Amino acid sequence: MEANGVAELKEPLLECSDSDSVAITIPDLDHKKNEKISSIMFRVGGMECASCAVSIESALGKLNGVRSVMVSPLQGQAVIKYVPELINVKTIKEALEDTGFTAEEFPEQDIAVCRLRIKGMACTSCSESVERALQMINGVKKAVVGLTLEEAKVHFDSSVIDTDHIIEAIEDAGFGATLISSGNEGNKVHLKLEGVNNPEDITTIKTSLESTPGVVDVSFDMTEHKVTISYDPDVTGPRSLIKCIEEAGHDPSPFSASLYVPPRQRKEEQLHEIRVFRNQFFVSCLFTVPIFMFSMVLPMLPPYGDWLDYKIHNMLSIGMILSWILCTPVQFVVGRRFYVGSYHALRRKSANMDVLVALGSNAAYFYSVYVVIKSLTSETFEGQEFFETSAMLISFILLGKYLEVVAKGKTSDALEKLTDLAPDSAHLVTLDGDGNVTSEMEINTQLIQKNDIIKIVPGAKVPVDGIVIDGQSHVNESMITGEAIPIAKKLGDKVIGGTMNENGCLLVKATHVGSETALSQIVQLVEAAQLARAPVQKLADQISRIFVPTVVIVAIITWLGWFIPGKLGIFPKHWIPKDMDEFELALQFGISVLVVACPCALGLATPTAVMVASGKGASQGVLIKGGNALEKAHKIKIIVFDKTGTLTIGKPEVVSDVLFSNFPMEEANSEHPIAKAVVVHAKRLREKFGSNGESIADVKEFEVHPGAGVGGKVGHRTVLVGNRRLMRSFNVPVGEKVEKYISENEHLARTCVLVAIDGEVAGAFAVTDPVKPEAKRVITFLRSMGISSIMVTGDNLATGSAVAKEIGIETVFAETDPVGKADKIKELQLKGLTVAMVGDGINDSPALAAADVGMAIGAGTDVAIEAADIVLIKSNLEDVVTAIDLSKKTMSRIRLNYVWALGYNILGMPIAAGILYPFTGIRLPPWLAGACMAASSLSVVCSSLLLQSYKKPLEVQHY
Repeated sequence: MEANGVAELKEPLLECSDSDSVAITIPDLDHKKNEKISSIMFRVGGMECASCAVSIESALGKLNGVRSVMVSPLQGQAVIKYVPELINVKTIKEALEDTGFTAEEFPEQDIAVCRLRIKGMACTSCSESVERALQMINGVKKAVVGLTLEEAKVHFDSSVIDTDHIIEAIEDAGFGATLISSGNEGNKVHLKLEGVNNPEDITTIKTSLESTPGVVDVSFDMTEHKVTISYDPDVTGPRSLIKCIEEAGHDPSPFSASLYVPPRQRKEEQLHEIRVFRNQFFVSCLFTVPIFMFSMVLPMLPPYGDWLDYKIHNMLSIGMILSWILCTPVQFVVGRRFYVGSYHALRRKSANMDVLVALGSNAAYFYSVYVVIKSLTSETFEGQEFFETSAMLISFILLGKYLEVVAKGKTSDALEKLTDLAPDSAHLVTLDGDGNVTSEMEINTQLIQKNDIIKIVPGAKVPVDGIVIDGQSHVNESMITGEAIPIAKKLGDKVIGGTMNENGCLLVKATHVGSETALSQIVQLVEAAQLARAPVQKLADQISRIFVPTVVIVAIITWLGWFIPGKLGIFPKHWIPKDMDEFELALQFGISVLVVACPCALGLATPTAVMVASGKGASQGVLIKGGNALEKAHKIKIIVFDKTGTLTIGKPEVVSDVLFSNFPMEEANSEHPIAKAVVVHAKRLREKFGSNGESIADVKEFEVHPGAGVGGKVGHRTVLVGNRRLMRSFNVPVGEKVEKYISENEHLARTCVLVAIDGEVAGAFAVTDPVKPEAKRVITFLRSMGISSIMVTGDNLATGSAVAKEIGIETVFAETDPVGKADKIKELQLKGLTVAMVGDGINDSPALAAADVGMAIGAGTDVAIEAADIVLIKSNLEDVVTAIDLSKKTMSRIRLNYVWALGYNILGMPIAAGILYPFTGIRLPPWLAGACMAASSLSVVCSSLLLQSYKKPLEVQHY
């Protein structure tokens, strides 16, 4: 049998290599000096003896801020304790190198991480500009910017730069930035303070909190009287911290603290952005609708529009003046956002949609101003102004952006629904020594601490992850796992925060709170996935770099291509509308080219689809870690399955037993899965045959024989329980009858356990790990998708082959250890195949990491499995199909988005340039071209939103 033990968890998946030279610990508070001490470790090269160590210790010990230095010449390491406020890591490293020894560059342990909300990004070129600005900052190691999420994740050296300077750099690039989180955001509590009247009170509270065990960091907002505390949930909790603050007060001015829940910044900003675009559109319409009436409707309805042609002076008419007056606020007040965006884009030597809109609208507006001035000064000049073009262009683009931000907000609906699953309040109870409830109170869910006892009544949501300590019920976990049927819960069972208690009352002991709950981890995984950039997006990034300059050049060529032939009389005069001349017609075509081109649609094609797909997958228990995993999953040609716990249930049970002699069979104690199965079966036999009253002798001299079995003395008899190898090693003869029994059961995918008493085989058990009911159906469906399946197992070949035959797998690799599984995957990859590995995420970690796509199945509450690309919360194999199918559907949608976005630009620009005009008389006015541009972005977002209707190809069947 293959044991899915936990021994592997004690060893890190990725061992630290010798090149890793520095480790930094979280600062500790030195209470004697009231200063924070950090510890850093360098790998030092060139040390030969103790005198070398002494010289390093002497040199570093003289530095201001260094509190202690310990150097080991044998290990080639130096550990320095220092005060971060007085000295940084870089200075220490330089001082160490000045002594004549080498100190390797410090690795990622010293790298801090922050998340920022970015405002003002319109398309891919904007997000790239933010990334470039961040990467140019000294101390920033890595920066990833998500366009649709409007977030940036920055890895930086905290000894070189801080978050304030990072935000300044983003603002210098022309974008807004606010800090979402910095460092370990996981376990933080925000408290509102009362009774705090002066700086001395703040100092008192800070000192009290920092001296409390488990408190990591304390930061105050003096103006709002708020404090944010980072803490270790294993040591302390929110209620303990509130009590600490209250105890720090004194009678004349006692302190009090209450939970403060910050508003959801992202949701608030989304709503604000929607309101801004909506209001700007309405204001624009207030001026644009009259312009449209004066310019395009009333002149066609004589005599109602005749007054517009009344000449004020020379050729200047009332219609011109009114259009100019009404258009100007639209151009410079409502349209200010396009000028600001263009300025910042050009300042950072890039171009975006704002540049195109500003160029197009300015060309129409300022040419119209020229016409007005010329009409005022000339008695014979006849020209057509285009004020309606400028105003309508801006109005339609604002309408498109409004609809786009509304649609983009819906792409994160699934994630928001997950976030909202946790209830706002919970019932905290206190138990006496006998387990009776002595008190009960309702508290905010965020105030729950580890080991609290929570009462969950029927119809209430489970607030945090925990273990049932009393009661039984059925819990609906569909919102987390996608499992439709409520799951029975009894004493000792785990419950997941955010799920719904159906019919019974439960007492639950909290085991995971705050960011450690399964729900929080799912949300964090999905957010990280939505921020990660899919490789397929590289196409859009490459196009966006040259898109706007290319469009500007094409627009200029279009203008010249119509203006010069018109002046030279190359094309017929009747092509020119009666109210225009050659210049005006050419200008209309040039402006249309500028504003019809849409870089935004290309930039939104991938991230919106990834956002919707990752959210939809999460709601169905399939967590996809980013666009890279999503893109690779649709290319899978072969899947390698682990056997135990993946294709099988993972709980061995005895299915047959036989006696080969008259010895009575006794029990032996062992933690092996097969031993447990044997013990359970033996207990059933004793109950069946009424032997409960008989006393069982204790096992003496108990000994485990790894890979073979166990042995010991029961009374005066020597008992061995194990496989053939154990029998052979103790020279116990295995007769023909026993061999036949073993052979028959191995062909049925069973493992035989032999029991020998005093050197003779007395009996045997046949133990099997039942195959999951859905396994055969899933393997068959994968075959229909053109995906081959392989099984790797640590079990023997006969057992593995029998399981494979039962479910339809043809290729089996048996007796393979975890490293061997990874090697098999690499062999398959060398053949040019995209390989997926499906395992339980524990002893399969090397194989999961080696595969192109690693799927950890049956993760349950342990959703943060690092080695896997895709985490399947349930143990249902149908979710393997779901993950691959969702990937295929998403990639198909991304390709469709690109076809539409590219196709729109490829077709739209020639039509805007007037390619159809000579043959059909059809031309695209600039205002209509702007409307088309806005509609293209909206259509891409709506196309991605269709993924929300995704249905699983294999509905879960309950057997």
